[in-house]
Amino acid sequence: MFAQFGPAGNPDAFYESGHKASADMPEWLAGQELKAYEYQCSRGVTIKQPTAELVGQKAAQYGTKLSIHAPYYISLATEDEITATNTQRHFLRTLEVAKWMGADRIVFHIGGPGKGADRRQAMERAKRSFVKVLEQAEDQGLTGPQLLAETMGKQNQLGSLEEVLELCKLDERVRPAVDFGHMHAVTGGLYTTSAEFAAVFEKIGEALGSEAAKNLHIHFSPIEFTKAGEKRHWSFGDPYGPPHEPLLTVIADQGYTPRIICESAGTQAKDAKTMQDYYLAMVKKDF
Repeated sequence: MFAQFGPAGNPDAFYESGHKASADMPEWLAGQELKAYEYQCSRGVTIKQPTAELVGQKAAQYGTKLSIHAPYYISLATEDEITATNTQRHFLRTLEVAKWMGADRIVFHIGGPGKGADRRQAMERAKRSFVKVLEQAEDQGLTGPQLLAETMGKQNQLGSLEEVLELCKLDERVRPAVDFGHMHAVTGGLYTTSAEFAAVFEKIGEALGSEAAKNLHIHFSPIEFTKAGEKRHWSFGDPYGPPHEPLLTVIADQGYTPRIICESAGTQAKDAKTMQDYYLAMVKKDF
């Protein structure tokens, strides 16, 4: 078992090669020797069942590990009843798509506490709302995929590593999605050394067990940031951090087998391949 690498969404090179449909992505990724793909429902769950099933069939054919990014506008911490109802609906629709597609992981954002709101109280609301989502998913038979709470990149968002782990402790179906670009941005430039990366795996292992740390879901891309946190995603050729080499060194040295999804701006498959090549050179094996 090795780490798996792939892009979030469809990179520019996919369209430049003449492809248009996401169902073509698994075959295209196989040509790049990449093994993972995160389908984007981040701006809404609009994919139809036949298309989702075709993506899943192609992924199975080419050995592509599928995850889905749920809509950005999920807000578990909201005090607004309409937004809370919509959040639950977005979750359930994403779970339905995952069932059609055969995706085994769904990444989501916890949401913001709201302007002037108490962060601790907002986190408690998020936990109560999320328990309702888990109950509804079970009632509707939509319990297959892991639900992955993502670490966030802005100061005004819920999603520190500690908050993510707190949510994960609610249910064994819930695991972290650690976005090291976000963590680099929100901390003002940390996560550049092997020791800093290793500490994240150790903290997750202590909180959730060694398997959760070993098989972590990771997002990675260079990110420009301000005092408020994340500003913009960039690509490996741009002068922004965090560096991928110390992270991959930790993963190779410790025998971790994460799924690493690259979110570079437009070059996410190329940069995923760069990471994979670096990793494989260290483990000195091929898939």
